[in-house]
Amino acid sequence: MELPAALRAAVDRALEGVGLAELSAAASRLSQRYRAELRDGRFHVDDDRAVQAYLATRLPATYAAIRACLEAITLRRPDFAPASLLDAGAGPGTALWAAAGTWPDLAAATLLEGSAAFRDRGARLTEGAALPPAEWRAADLARPLPELPAHDLVILSYVLDELAPDRRGALVDGLWAATGDVLLIVEPGTPAGYRRILDARDRLIASGGHVVAPCPHGRACPLVEPDWCHFAQRVARSRLHRQAKGGEVPWEDEKFSYVAVSRRPAAPIAGRVIAPPRGAGSRIDLRLCAPEGLVERTVTKRDGALLKTARRLRWGDALEAEDSGS
Repeated sequence: MELPAALRAAVDRALEGVGLAELSAAASRLSQRYRAELRDGRFHVDDDRAVQAYLATRLPATYAAIRACLEAITLRRPDFAPASLLDAGAGPGTALWAAAGTWPDLAAATLLEGSAAFRDRGARLTEGAALPPAEWRAADLARPLPELPAHDLVILSYVLDELAPDRRGALVDGLWAATGDVLLIVEPGTPAGYRRILDARDRLIASGGHVVAPCPHGRACPLVEPDWCHFAQRVARSRLHRQAKGGEVPWEDEKFSYVAVSRRPAAPIAGRVIAPPRGAGSRIDLRLCAPEGLVERTVTKRDGALLKTARRLRWGDALEAEDSGS
């Protein structure tokens, strides 16, 4: 997945004149903080050099993961056309770009971000862009939320891992109260990230929410440790991205876990592909999370048109009810 041209150009302008050695060192420090899930009272990104490192190395992957989640929502809620967005822990506004790309009629956005460096750079990235008006508000999500009106779409991406466990539930509750329709939560695609998603999912279902994606049901997750539910999105790397991370290949796979919950039920699906499909040609093996639980399904020529559908399926795709062959 590529960044939108306007966002890529804005990022390139933000990185003009930055020395590679400085950027690489800042990217390494940032990566260490994220990987350690460090909670020391500081924001991971608290100065402009850290912001630039984030723009070069993390923004493309974060954008790609959020955009993939939003596209999954559109498939199960084709009627959903949000007019307002609330992004909690907005960083440099990544989710705003992803949401506006998914729903061009998005009319307004509220972005909560504690880091002044992020807020400043995020506002500059949007200058002159065809994006809805955005209100940036200072908010430390480790503290109680400010009073918020309902927004059609609420996004919380890559934030729960930065909070103490005893703060996460209250934040999820507060954001659900500010959700007019859909709340999307995204976390790193690690076992720990998946457990945080599960906790939030359980909490939201208990509050009356309907799971939109990725799950095709609202029952307990059927996966058993050490397995965990996560997905991957391939991300195009710029030359500077590769240099800052010391990589050579022109892409990377961002792994993420997520849940989208709505106040309204979503269109049913036959299942979600929760592992890379195996096989090719006349035989495709699928691992599905289905309404009835985990399903291992082999699709062959005997399944007729379903085989053609199965050949197109990728990890994370929904198997539509009308295509299931059942």
